[in-house]
Amino acid sequence: MAAEATPAPPSASFQLILGSSSVARKKILAEMGYKFEVMTANIDEKSIRREKPEELVLVLAEAKADAIISRINISDYRKDGVDPTLLITSDIVVVHKGIIKEKPISKEEASQFLKGYSGNHVSTVGSVVVTNLKSGKRCSAVDIAEVYFHEIPDEVIQNLIDEGVVFNVAGGLLLEHPLVLPFVEAVVGSTDSVMGLHKDLTEKLIHDSLVSP
Repeated sequence: MAAEATPAPPSASFQLILGSSSVARKKILAEMGYKFEVMTANIDEKSIRREKPEELVLVLAEAKADAIISRINISDYRKDGVDPTLLITSDIVVVHKGIIKEKPISKEEASQFLKGYSGNHVSTVGSVVVTNLKSGKRCSAVDIAEVYFHEIPDEVIQNLIDEGVVFNVAGGLLLEHPLVLPFVEAVVGSTDSVMGLHKDLTEKLIHDSLVSP
C-alpha cells in the first residue's frame, strides 16, 4: 500500500498581515522570506483570563485577530478575483514554577521575574493563529519550549531593567538580547518559538488556511 503523500504547498498567491508590532516577530517573518503589512490589535489583554497557559495564549491571539478584523472593511478582502489575505496573530507567556508570567508592569516585578529564572528554567507557551480573511477559515496551534539558565548576575538583571526592554515582552524574557544570551544554558524546543513565532508551525498554518475546507 502506497504511503500517503504530504500535501503540496498551495500555489495560489496571497498577501500577509502580521497582527503584531513585535520586533522579534517582524524579524522572524521576514527571515521566512515573506513580505507583509503590520496591523496592531491594541486589546486589553489583562481583561482576558484563562487558568491554563495553552488556553490563554490561544484566546488572546484569537481576540487580537477579531479586534483587527473589526476595524477593517472585510468585504474588500472577500471580493472575487482578489488574492487571499492571511492575518497572523500570536501570543506568548512564560511559565515559571507553574505560574503564568506576562509582561512585567514594574521594575520590582521585572526584577522578581528575572531573579527567579537565574539558575533555573522556564517554559514558554506560544500560540499562532492564521485567519484567511477571504474564506473566513481560521487555523491555530500552540507550541511549548523550555529555556534553562545559568546564574544571572544581579548587575545584568539591573542593566536589563534600566534599558526598559523587559517591559515589552512576556515574562521579561529576551532570549536574543546580548546581555541574556551568555547565561542561556540550553533551549529545548524551537528558539524562534521562544522569541514569539514558531517558523515551522506558522508555515503549516499558512498552508492549512489556504486549503479549502
